Amino acid sequence: MMTEGTTKGLRILTADEDESTLQATDSILQALGHIVTGHATSAAKAGELIVREDPDLSIVVVDHDDEHALGLIEEMGEYARGPIIALVGGHDPGFVTTAAERGIYAFARLSFLDEVEGAIELALRRHAETSRLTAQVEQLESALERRGTIERAKGILMERHSVDERDAFELLRQQARRSNRRVIDIAHAVTDGHALLPGVNDAG
Repeated sequence: MMTEGTTKGLRILTADEDESTLQATDSILQALGHIVTGHATSAAKAGELIVREDPDLSIVVVDHDDEHALGLIEEMGEYARGPIIALVGGHDPGFVTTAAERGIYAFARLSFLDEVEGAIELALRRHAETSRLTAQVEQLESALERRGTIERAKGILMERHSVDERDAFELLRQQARRSNRRVIDIAHAVTDGHALLPGVNDAG
C-alpha cells in the first residue's frame, strides 16, 4: 500500500473505451514512474479489475464518449480503495463538474505530463484527508455509541438495584474487573438483558 506523499511507483488502473488511448496513457504513467496494473474498456471490466488488482489509483481517460467515461467513474467509485482522476483531451468545465460529483478527486489534460503528475499528487492528498476525516467521524460515532450504551446500562442497574447513577457505574466497573472485561462489554451485556453475577447487588 502507498503512503501519503508517495508519488512514484503507484499501481494504477486505467479505463477508457479506446484501447489505443490506454496504450498511450501507459507511456505517460510509466514515464512518471508508475506501474499500470490493467486496462478496462467497460464499466463491468473496470469493477472486476479493481476488485482483483486493488490499485492505489484509478484513472479514467475521457476520449470521445463523456457518458461512457462517467459510467466508468461511477462503477470504479463503487469498488476503488484509492482515488480516481480523469484525464481529458481539453478543458471541459461541464464534464469536470459532473465527474467531480460522480467521484473524481482531480483532473488533468492528458497531453501535459506535469498536469498529470500534479493531478496524481492532488488526488492522493485529497483522498488521504478524506480518509482522515472519515476515521475521525467514525471514532466520534463510536464514542457516542459507547457512551449511550453505558448510560442505558446505568439506568437499568439504577432501577434493578435501587442505586444512584454513581453506584450504578461502580457496579459496571466492579464486574468488569472481576471478569477481566471492558466496562463497555459489561454495559452491552446489561442492555441485552443479562444480570450481573450473583452477589453484585450493591456498590459496596
